[in-house]
Amino acid sequence: MADATKPPADDENGTEKGLAGLRSRLRLLYHGQSPKALRFQATILVVDLAIIAFFIASPLLRDSASFLWIDYSIAAILALDLTARGLASTHPLRWLRQLPVIVDIFILITLLAPTWFFNLGFLRILRLWTLSRSSIVWRPLEKRGLGSYRDTIQAVINLLVFLFVVTGFVYTAFAQRDAGIAGYVDALYFTVTTMTTTGFGDIVLPGTFGKLVSIIIMIIGISLFVRLAQLVFRPNKVTFPCPQCGLSRHEPDAVHCKACGHLLKIPDEGVH
Repeated sequence: MADATKPPADDENGTEKGLAGLRSRLRLLYHGQSPKALRFQATILVVDLAIIAFFIASPLLRDSASFLWIDYSIAAILALDLTARGLASTHPLRWLRQLPVIVDIFILITLLAPTWFFNLGFLRILRLWTLSRSSIVWRPLEKRGLGSYRDTIQAVINLLVFLFVVTGFVYTAFAQRDAGIAGYVDALYFTVTTMTTTGFGDIVLPGTFGKLVSIIIMIIGISLFVRLAQLVFRPNKVTFPCPQCGLSRHEPDAVHCKACGHLLKIPDEGVH
């Protein structure tokens, strides 16, 4: 006699096929090159940029009556996007272990519990860093021949992320504490003057902890500026892995690998 509590095999097969079909469609949308997929990826990119703009402005909007509604709406969008990207991945467990995904999950947690993670809300700007690692951003740029500027664009993004993360931290930790920081703009002003080592001295973080924070901002900030300057003023290089030794960065007109001397055949457009 058949077990009445056991679901029919056809239902199980139908569920598996339905899930496989959903994953296949999501994979085509997130990683495909069809006009429909490109429109979807462009929409995702615009939404991500809008979310990042909200994260940058959130210190100024936190007292607004609509702040929590926007916060939870973004949490729902980010949760939906994370779930869809996880289903679209070939190896979900390996995908979950990637640093950008871990950062996105942490950002989602701060959105779901904004009052508990109030002091960590400034870390949401790391979403800009995770977005800069996405193929959705770089695929259209590479198709337009801008792939050789990837390192420079990445350096600019790293600098902006550091700037706004530090500004959020300074605002959260030192506002209204006799540091001369009365608002978010003051925190941004202090961060910029410290990063550039201008140091006007009109705003000074109090105590030993404040001095240590200032030292860290100066060291990392000037390092990021130097890195950006190197990428802007040095000759552009192309990405083309050497078949012999694997060196991937070469001059656009290179004929031989400078590391091993192997003959290279770099495409004329300079992007592989």
